[in-house]
Amino acid sequence: MCGIFGVYNNTESAKLTYLGLYAVQHRGQESGGIISSDGKKFHSKLGMGQISEIFAKDDLNGLKGSNAIGHVRYSTAGSTSLLNAQPLAIKFIKGNLAIAHNGNLCNAGSLKEKLEEEGSIFQTSSDSEVILHLIAKSKKKNIEEKIADALSNVTGAYSLLFLLDNKIIAARDPYGFRPLCIGKLKNSFVISSETCALDIIGAQYVRDVEPGEIISFYNKKMHSIKFSQNKKRAFCIFEYIYFARPDSKVFGKSVYSIRKNLGKQLAKESPADADYVISVPDSANVAAVGLAEQSKIPYQIGFIRNHYIGRTFIEPKQEIRDFGAKIKYNPVPETLKGKKIILVDDSIVRGTTSRKLIRMLKHAGVKKIHHRISSPPIKCPCFYGIDTPQKTELIAANKSVEEIRKYIGVDTLSYLSIDGLVKATGMKKEDFCLACFNNDYPVEPPKKKNNGKC
Repeated sequence: MCGIFGVYNNTESAKLTYLGLYAVQHRGQESGGIISSDGKKFHSKLGMGQISEIFAKDDLNGLKGSNAIGHVRYSTAGSTSLLNAQPLAIKFIKGNLAIAHNGNLCNAGSLKEKLEEEGSIFQTSSDSEVILHLIAKSKKKNIEEKIADALSNVTGAYSLLFLLDNKIIAARDPYGFRPLCIGKLKNSFVISSETCALDIIGAQYVRDVEPGEIISFYNKKMHSIKFSQNKKRAFCIFEYIYFARPDSKVFGKSVYSIRKNLGKQLAKESPADADYVISVPDSANVAAVGLAEQSKIPYQIGFIRNHYIGRTFIEPKQEIRDFGAKIKYNPVPETLKGKKIILVDDSIVRGTTSRKLIRMLKHAGVKKIHHRISSPPIKCPCFYGIDTPQKTELIAANKSVEEIRKYIGVDTLSYLSIDGLVKATGMKKEDFCLACFNNDYPVEPPKKKNNGKC
């Protein structure tokens, strides 16, 4: 995951970036930061937690300059610490340079070993720092060529923002795993992980950064070069299933429309007799609306979600069953008691949370539960920026659908088919990365013992 946001050529660049990061906060809540440039000097503020916890008004006033980039982190590579908070900044022969990265590099480990043997000293355990070292070591002349040279050596998923003294550069990997879009705000350019962040500051969507493209923003204009001619696409389909906000456009399509189509397709593939359709909020809400509409069964609110949960570290010594689930969700007995329901969720990973939610529904008096999942079974780990567990921890890799049904305690259980999933997007199957469902990895995963590849 992770969210990135940048503003070029605006005196309020840091404040606009702050607002943009608010809009992509769902992509990472572990740490965050903003670095701005006044043309000569970088100004930075990084911290642990959410954006509202990191920045005070005085912090934003101190981030001077007309260019800024920001980042919210969800860690997949590197430990949870302030040292790994982004953007990362260095000084090198061409001046100041900072990076904000969404994605995961598959060959970061081997590259880091090689760079260290050649004398490089790493300050973090983040894979993103490898890119900075490769840029600094490149023999190419201008910064765009240096970045293209560096990116030709890395494999995996990356949507990137670079901040220099007088320009911002955006880049996206040749497969286009992660989204990255460009907006316009009067004479300013805005770059974001999702279009919902453009909306919050009133910017107009221009286009996506193309896979294999580097775009430089300088002299108040946008300049494009292609560093890869790769034609194969591997858009992460989980952006549509779970990651992206429903009000965003991702890979050129409305997330809301596709998520609703997922629910409709699920209703066609796995109909059920029920009084109500409910969802596991919030990521399954839209799919549940689609399923209810297609099946002509009323949609009701079955769970109330607590949106004010920080990092929960106070747990009563007295045992409260399903404490973690209860603090996040609470069923509505008036909707549920004595009813047959279709419960829609976007995915099942380990199955432990699903099992807890089902127990809570039964305790609330539900008569019968038909569980419907708006994605296929997750059988393989992701190496491109999603923190999915090892194969041994993925319930669908180790149990049949019937065994999962019994484990979580529902009356029926059905997943959306891979073909149905793709059909709901209106795109071609070959445009997507479906590796977590079908073991077809577009880029070779990291070469580690027991890396979990199926």
